[in-house]
Amino acid sequence: MCGRYSITTAPEAMRRLFGYLEQPNFPARYNIAPTQPVPVVRLDQGKRQFALVRWGLIPTWVKDPRKFALLHVARGESVNDKPAFRAAMKRRRCLVPADGFYEWSEHGERKRPFFIRAKSGGPIAFAGLWETWMGPNGEEVESVAILTTPANRMLGVIAERMPAILPPDAFDLWLDCAGVDALTAGAFIVPAPEGLLEAYEVSTAVNRAVNDGPELIEPVTAVEAAAPPVPAAPVAGGLRRPRQSKPDKRQPSLFE
Repeated sequence: MCGRYSITTAPEAMRRLFGYLEQPNFPARYNIAPTQPVPVVRLDQGKRQFALVRWGLIPTWVKDPRKFALLHVARGESVNDKPAFRAAMKRRRCLVPADGFYEWSEHGERKRPFFIRAKSGGPIAFAGLWETWMGPNGEEVESVAILTTPANRMLGVIAERMPAILPPDAFDLWLDCAGVDALTAGAFIVPAPEGLLEAYEVSTAVNRAVNDGPELIEPVTAVEAAAPPVPAAPVAGGLRRPRQSKPDKRQPSLFE
């Protein structure tokens, strides 16, 4: 999972699916990137709660987040062993709502972006882990990492890994950290069923995090497929936002 996804379902429809009590109002986002605020659904006193957290988990023991590697994804095979994720896997599991995600194919002479979504067109839920980091001056940052698994056969022709997608009938078990232990919950971190998703090539405009609009998830045209790719500097866990001489107002905060 390269580190971009979308949330386009209307807020009320998202609320009905995930069953939280809050009534947030948020715009559609087509190119969410690490370090931005993202919605999660978690349990609070036995009830599902909507919350906004930073995408990029900060373990509680980190002294300076500015010097810590970006942990926006976590390999599901090792979350019960890695110090950065072990405690969250036991006590702070969450759902990360989405409508689709992007992967970049490295086959051939250029990287080609693909958009992956449910064939039904509805929202999906990534398995996530959240943490609360407390700074030395009392500052508090809540953050999340999305769990990944080896790609299924359909997606494997594009990328080696994919986010762990939870079916609705697994939501309660995944969120119930008091009643379902980490090892048992780990059984849900598996590749998506072969018939769940569809993938198609999209424009390289998605390579730039400042671009955010419905045109990003439109299937690529023959002309766009033949055009030179938009360059993007790779960094650990994703793509670096290019320098801008002026702020681009098309990329607002996830929630206004």
